[in-house]
Amino acid sequence: MSALLELESFLKKEQIKTDEESLKYWGKDWTTYFDVKASAIVFPQSTEDVVALVKWARKNKISLIPSGGRTGLSGAAVATQGEIVVSFDQMNKIKDFSPVDQTVVIEPGVVTEALQEFAHSKHLFYPVDFAAVGSSQMGGNISTNAGGIKVVRYGLTRDWVVGLKVVTGTGDVLELNNGLVKNATGYDLRHLFIGAEGTLGFITEATIRLAPAPPPMKVLVMAVSGLDAVMKIFAEFKTKTSLVAFEMFSDKALAKVLENTGLPAPLETQAPFYVLSEVETRNEQDEEHALGVFEKCLEEGWVLDGVISQSDVQATTFWRYREDISESLVKYSPYKNDIAVTISKVPPFMADLDKVLSQAYPTWEVVWFGHIGDGNLHINILRPPGMTKEEFVKECRKVDVMVFDTVKKYKGSISAEHGVGLTKKSFLNYTRSEGEIALMRGIKKVFDPDNIMNPGKVL
Repeated sequence: MSALLELESFLKKEQIKTDEESLKYWGKDWTTYFDVKASAIVFPQSTEDVVALVKWARKNKISLIPSGGRTGLSGAAVATQGEIVVSFDQMNKIKDFSPVDQTVVIEPGVVTEALQEFAHSKHLFYPVDFAAVGSSQMGGNISTNAGGIKVVRYGLTRDWVVGLKVVTGTGDVLELNNGLVKNATGYDLRHLFIGAEGTLGFITEATIRLAPAPPPMKVLVMAVSGLDAVMKIFAEFKTKTSLVAFEMFSDKALAKVLENTGLPAPLETQAPFYVLSEVETRNEQDEEHALGVFEKCLEEGWVLDGVISQSDVQATTFWRYREDISESLVKYSPYKNDIAVTISKVPPFMADLDKVLSQAYPTWEVVWFGHIGDGNLHINILRPPGMTKEEFVKECRKVDVMVFDTVKKYKGSISAEHGVGLTKKSFLNYTRSEGEIALMRGIKKVFDPDNIMNPGKVL
């Protein structure tokens, strides 16, 4: 019996796909620069299925690639070496809810938006939010410690995970922290699996803490005179309002959104940068206070023009100017970088990086946007007309070196929220010391001695 036929001894036929279309569909993520080569796609339906898969993989020396919503941009969910892709699409149940603890137990295939809607139905809130909520899965979010647009107020995915059930590379099942608020019993192994990109084991359940329902919000869109002004505006809103989100995008990013969506420009005034700020407004006093901060920014000349939402519909439209950027860039086959520095270093970092890129590639179009409230920037280099994908990727690899040299200068991170995967593996030492990397390799060996769990990713 071949190894693949042996799968049918513990999985149903409908849990296994080997046709070419399925291999290509489930064998990749949102990166577009890798040749996909998967041997099969399997769909476990329980922790027991995952245990059986791992033990089968160990025995047959076959590698496993975890697959969620495949919205990542680092290649962490891409099969390139004939691996078996483990899709969690069929492990998508929302299970036990505790109104007292305000926690919910979920399977890894639960789509982020489904969790948000469930929380809303209980008059609660799951606050980790980003453009891909409609397709990203919670297992992938946890495995990359996803951030998104509300980090400045609510933190990262890590801050909402109070328990995990995982299957390690040895086939052992670990139940980590069990939803406890306080647990002072040594190493908290839960946090090793959050952000590990499936290289230590696969998450089969997670206990998620939910937040109280948020108060009403107001969204402001502001035209900004320059980068230094962006940080001054941020300081005002951060210290004087209940700030939930603070996003920045360039005039080039806005132009692409307007072209792609047909939305009207948010303001008559044109500027090199725009800021979107979301603040809590529990009452009229809060709203007046937010308007006062906005007027102060106008008086100082940091803001050239601005508008505040007057309805939920208008707030949603304002968010589209920021959240529709990635979709508006798809047709340009952009080469993306997701990087971070400490918040205070954002202006000089962006100025240095812009200078490096404009000098090296003066004819290329670079689109900036980012979560300025947490120091996370997204660089999108658009492929020039007439340049082949292969030529473009080769040149962008040179760009990576320059970008990450600048990141290293500012003691930043080469990946803020999409992980290391394949795309940034060779640059890990720009953010992590050799001592850290050696320890990470040692940890990998403990949990996955046969190197079958998402091998070749991160390390």
